[in-house]
Amino acid sequence: MQALDRYFPELTHWQRQVMEGLYTAFEYWNQRINVISRKDFPFFYLHHVLHSLVIAKLIRFDQETRILDAGTGGGFPGIPLAILFTDVEFLLVDSTRKKLQVVDSVARQFGLSNVQTHHQRIEHYQGKHDFVISRALTRFPRFVSWVRDNVAPGEQKGWKNGIFYLKGGDLHQDIQAYQNRLHVWNVDDFFEDPYFQDKKVLYLPLG
Repeated sequence: MQALDRYFPELTHWQRQVMEGLYTAFEYWNQRINVISRKDFPFFYLHHVLHSLVIAKLIRFDQETRILDAGTGGGFPGIPLAILFTDVEFLLVDSTRKKLQVVDSVARQFGLSNVQTHHQRIEHYQGKHDFVISRALTRFPRFVSWVRDNVAPGEQKGWKNGIFYLKGGDLHQDIQAYQNRLHVWNVDDFFEDPYFQDKKVLYLPLG
């Protein structure tokens, strides 16, 4: 939680309470379902919560924005962002029903009425949203081919509707086809920790 306090001092008392409660909630479920790697779980806030919230360092979504979290797994980046943007609608889609049961349970526990889930492979999902978000689900070109039709036309605050994708490693081949349109940020420009040194945020406007 110290990192959250450092980078998001504007959290309300309720938001901070919910963020604190996430650790215990996911620890409970992780003992029953492998939602997060057991070796990685001690770094829950840094590797999962804070990493998810880097999108909020770029854009503050308008009220009633429709967000699709594609391949959400146990709820990242959707759940932390839903806590931050309580007036934004989040649909978390995944092909693994057990992980969505965890998401549903966490959303109920903390009263996240802006979080809904849908059980389906993302490449078969046909709903329309303002933005699509995801964490390293697959290679970026493949991901774009899966979700580009899920982005509705529009823009807000100068941001065209599109895709925010969190990914690490060497992205040179992944992004070549989009270089004229793609925007890339280093996560460690926002969060000072060695974990984020090779992590990127990709934004592809489509709206």
